[in-house]
Amino acid sequence: MNLKLKTTLAAAAALLASASALADVKIGVTLSLTGPASGLGIPVGNQFKLWPQTIAGEKVQLIILDDASDPGKGVTNARRFVTDDKVDMVFGGSITTVSAAVAPVAAEAKTTQISIAPVGVPPDQERWVFRLPQGFSVMAFPIIEHMKKAGVKTVGFLGYTDAYGESWLKEFIAQGEKAGIKVVAAARFARSDTSVTPQALKLVSANPDAMLVVASGSGAAMPHKTLIERGYKGKVYQTHAAATPDLVRIGGKDVEGGFVVSGPAVVAEQLPDNHPSKAVAVDFVTKFEAAYGKGSRNQFAGHAYDARIMLEKVLPVALKKGKPGTPEFRAALRDAVEGMGRTIFAHGVMNWTPTDHWGYTNETGVMLKVVNGQFVVEK
Repeated sequence: MNLKLKTTLAAAAALLASASALADVKIGVTLSLTGPASGLGIPVGNQFKLWPQTIAGEKVQLIILDDASDPGKGVTNARRFVTDDKVDMVFGGSITTVSAAVAPVAAEAKTTQISIAPVGVPPDQERWVFRLPQGFSVMAFPIIEHMKKAGVKTVGFLGYTDAYGESWLKEFIAQGEKAGIKVVAAARFARSDTSVTPQALKLVSANPDAMLVVASGSGAAMPHKTLIERGYKGKVYQTHAAATPDLVRIGGKDVEGGFVVSGPAVVAEQLPDNHPSKAVAVDFVTKFEAAYGKGSRNQFAGHAYDARIMLEKVLPVALKKGKPGTPEFRAALRDAVEGMGRTIFAHGVMNWTPTDHWGYTNETGVMLKVVNGQFVVEK
């Protein structure tokens, strides 16, 4: 083979390799794989392991980093994604505080952020943030409706000191007042706290009709248990961040009879046949539990399942306007997510719009009750 031919072939191979690399869609994922919120992040990471190598005919490269449930580390991960890895999209974080910390980095880089936690951000960042979990107003709605039917008039609030807890308190007070339900006592605690005895004693002494615990994953069991151990006899409600096996595994008999709002994914088989998400939700739990064991299904793993559905719909649209790795493609991805229209997720019907990056409607939330260590849909 002469030198000229060798040079030509080498150049062609380099060009082909470059084109191939350019064709890979890169997604940076920051998860709480360790730290207080690891119970939320690990199931998401497990679901990502079940993703195919190609989505909508495109090779998708996931760059998954642990943020240790720390907003500062989440920012470090996000800066690496947009600066070094040149990702086309960012997923994360697993918790509200990390997602909020990542948002300005993604917005500055004009890169779409798909949050796996419900998060509120300033208007200048909102354009680039879309949420996979249901919003506070959507999930507060079924709790309020359930309380109304149960005759609840007064509520004690026991929740995180961070943005997740405060956002829930604000939304619950607003909806509750319209329904004649009043928060008569409120107490907060940090995610890293190992005891909430003083807070529980304060709330129990107020003797409200019901308690609302706002916590997540394994961290949701401890405050619930403490309320019961301190003699509370009323109804205890939990948010959708608590709809995980950790609540009943750690909470045991103390969480029996507790109420938890959830997306439909974790109770797929219990959904009526006419529920739009039933088939998709059943597919999610069947495949996840085949890989990780019976009972391993998880609210947060469901969000990672839904993320793949989203990509299957938006990638072909965005690829018409740009190539992966370019600003044009990142902008087109954002526009495609915002305009993808009615889409059936395992967690409900999603319809992001230019004025709504939360997407779900009030029909989304499902009220569950803990019965014999299992989540059962409230009729």
